[in-house]
Amino acid sequence: MSNTIYRLGTANMYDNALRNLGARQTNLSNLQENLTSGKRVVRASDDPVSAAQAERALTRLTRIQTEQRALETQRNAIAQAESSLGDAIGLVQSARELMVSAGSPALTPNDRATIANQLQGLREQLLEVANRKDTNGIPLLGALGSALAPFLGPQSVSPDYLFNGQPGQTGSTGTSIPNTLDGEFAFMFQPQRDGAYNVQVNPATVNNNQQLTTTGVKPVDLSLVTGNNYSITFSAVGPGATPGTTTATYTITNTTTGAVSAPVVVPDYPTDKPVTISVTGVPGLTFDIKGNPANGDAITLQPTASVFSTLDSAIRDIRGAANSNAATQAVGQALTNVDIGLERLSNMRSYAGELLNRADRITGDQDKRSIQLEGDRSRAEDLDMIKGISDFQNQQVGYEAALKSYAQVQKLSLFNFIS
Repeated sequence: MSNTIYRLGTANMYDNALRNLGARQTNLSNLQENLTSGKRVVRASDDPVSAAQAERALTRLTRIQTEQRALETQRNAIAQAESSLGDAIGLVQSARELMVSAGSPALTPNDRATIANQLQGLREQLLEVANRKDTNGIPLLGALGSALAPFLGPQSVSPDYLFNGQPGQTGSTGTSIPNTLDGEFAFMFQPQRDGAYNVQVNPATVNNNQQLTTTGVKPVDLSLVTGNNYSITFSAVGPGATPGTTTATYTITNTTTGAVSAPVVVPDYPTDKPVTISVTGVPGLTFDIKGNPANGDAITLQPTASVFSTLDSAIRDIRGAANSNAATQAVGQALTNVDIGLERLSNMRSYAGELLNRADRITGDQDKRSIQLEGDRSRAEDLDMIKGISDFQNQQVGYEAALKSYAQVQKLSLFNFIS
């Protein structure tokens, strides 16, 4: 009976020894796997909480990488748009220099025609720049959405140029910037926003030789600007009440609505000197008339639709100028509206530069978030290599000792069993 009990105890001890050796071997294998992978949590079953934290950090890191790829695409598009606006400003400035030279009294009609041809070439280049696309075929200045060619023109109807899209500027977020700019804001004019008008002098007779010129139109109250067309006609030009003086009367007609103002009498002025007449009867606008008006002389005001319209008006009026006074009038009006256009282009280019700065700031913030998330992931699943090596060596020593002890205790040699 005692032998049976002894045999059962020996078998149990044998199973326990093998079980302990297997557990030590498994632990040693796991530690070796941790060392080779560099992770404390190799699979979710090792530590479910840490595995979930690491997975959450990896998901957020992937999202940041996706947002950064999208941001780089947006940054490239805005950089191209900013470069296009720079090219546009350069073209408009070149056109402005040509306009200034066209006002010289020494030029002949042929010289002015040559300048008009040069301006025509610049205007064509400007329209091409405004319709540029990015590498994906999306208009760089398409605002909130537009046709493949946002700017249409020139057309025979009014307005002569159109923005074929939805004006406005897409907003930025904490992780993205727009990929297009508001081309309507950059190139198009609105009477109530810009007060851009072109003024033409129409002499009553050719012999008048256009003795009148005007200054550029200046807005005094944009909320009152109607955007309508106006005509100013002179009448009752004759001797004043005082010898050596002249008097004149003019009326302002809203040619869009047909409304006619009451006649305005110009105070007597010296007959031998040009007069300066300040016109304030056009709602929200003011400008000066300079020269010697004659009966029937008319001055027309029309809102300018865009920078392109300004260039076309300058081309037409400079080419058709019969004398230096007409050329001076054309140049003066063109310069006033070109300066408005340059201001709008410069404002939009500055906005593009700020978007690029914002993209840099977003990238910096995303880098900081990535570092933080990488730290969270590392703390959740990475292995402390020093501790891992120490645990592996301790486990290895323990496993070797267990093997030697097992071999010594069991004495499985056949010679030992026979003896």
